[in-house]
Amino acid sequence: MSETASQQGARVAVVIVNYGTAPLTIQAVDSVLRLSTGGVDIHVVDNASPGEDARILSDRADNWPDNVTLHLEDRNHGFGRGINLVLDPLSRRADPPDFVLFLNPDAQCDNDVPGILARFLEDHPKAGFAGARIAKPGHGPVTAAFRFPSLISVFSHALCFGPVDRLLGRWRVPLPPDLDEQRVDWVSGAAVMARMSTLREVGFFDPVYFLYYEEVDLMRRAADHGWETWHVPEARALHLEGAATGVRSGEGARKRRPAYWYASWYHYFTRNHGRLGAMVAAVAAVTGAALNAVLAFLRRREPNRPLHFFHDFTAMVLRPLLGLEARPYE
Repeated sequence: MSETASQQGARVAVVIVNYGTAPLTIQAVDSVLRLSTGGVDIHVVDNASPGEDARILSDRADNWPDNVTLHLEDRNHGFGRGINLVLDPLSRRADPPDFVLFLNPDAQCDNDVPGILARFLEDHPKAGFAGARIAKPGHGPVTAAFRFPSLISVFSHALCFGPVDRLLGRWRVPLPPDLDEQRVDWVSGAAVMARMSTLREVGFFDPVYFLYYEEVDLMRRAADHGWETWHVPEARALHLEGAATGVRSGEGARKRRPAYWYASWYHYFTRNHGRLGAMVAAVAAVTGAALNAVLAFLRRREPNRPLHFFHDFTAMVLRPLLGLEARPYE
């Protein structure tokens, strides 16, 4: 690990995990430095990015102030594990930060996000997480608050048929983009602040997740411990969605999902719904996708499912659930 370390703790720590997006990460760091009005420590983790990211970030780090620390890793830990690399030593400091802001490398603060969210958490002692309003540059707000996935929402999402979606709207996972300040199930990981005491209590990110579902799982575990999650639109962040992951909502449905998406799906549903509940959810997903294929054929449209979905979902979710294959993480 290579770093240029800050020597004095701050009330708020900001953690940004980079993989292949060094110019955007620099913009994210600069937005915090420019707009934050309180003391912050910023930690940038480079997950062994390909290309010149390590050099680009190292060169820029020479000009960053002492409260910015660059961690250069020799392998890609994934999102949650990359953040845990910072959370663990921070939590063991004699003067750990009270709050930690997780900021995507393809996101930027549009106002004093660290200060606004920290003040909100101070004023709401039962809140463990607070998420910012997210906007796409040049456009309006995008969905930044959600319900927890359910067996019904899995079926409705896979079916992707307007009348059924409206009928089952109370189980729809994404909430409206223009949501007022309120308690929600979970918020976007693009710009979310956590209370350090909450993170200590629930055990940080589950390292079994490489990417996807890790923040949903974390906030669900926090809810199980009695902590609340809030959407706070006063804090504003800009998000160039998909620049870091290559996945954009509403686009690229026909792309093939990576294996770690299926592994994360398997782990989330078995952990939170049990093996039987995960099996029911898996059947709901396959049934919904099959019915969507029929509807797409009748309407002469492309089906709303990723490429090779049935093959991949069967191999990486259904067969492990039936005990016919090793679990995805083994």
